[in-house]
Amino acid sequence: MNHEKFDIVIVEDNENDAGLIIRTLRKNNITKNFIVLEDGEKALDFFLCRGPYSKRNITVLPKVIFLDIKLPKVDGLDVLMQLRLNEHTKKIPTVIVSSSKQDSDIETAYELGANSYIVKPVDFNQFKSIIDQLGLYWLKTNESL
Repeated sequence: MNHEKFDIVIVEDNENDAGLIIRTLRKNNITKNFIVLEDGEKALDFFLCRGPYSKRNITVLPKVIFLDIKLPKVDGLDVLMQLRLNEHTKKIPTVIVSSSKQDSDIETAYELGANSYIVKPVDFNQFKSIIDQLGLYWLKTNESL
């Protein structure tokens, strides 16, 4: 995957959910340019150009991040907080896509600067529909910087 050309960064540790997101984005011709990062540490390394991503151009940013909360190594809320504190990443639209319906998670996500919070539906077709709508909105409708 070319780390210099992407529209969406998907931070998701569940292979099935990541696969469904990818298939939906491709099938509906929303984008073929994305990267999937399986844990919060990789996400921070990617965005902050550390470790294996140290040579990545920090000025090349996605149009949107789809970020799960329950991630290994560094949880999604910590990732969001660090992204908002960084000058290069603080304005990237970030959509929380999580199975958590806890009011505290939702409130914290918005306090940290999430642009949207979506609870993953259990139903396969509903999940596909939501990803389709998110992709269309953030990549086709929304005006980005």
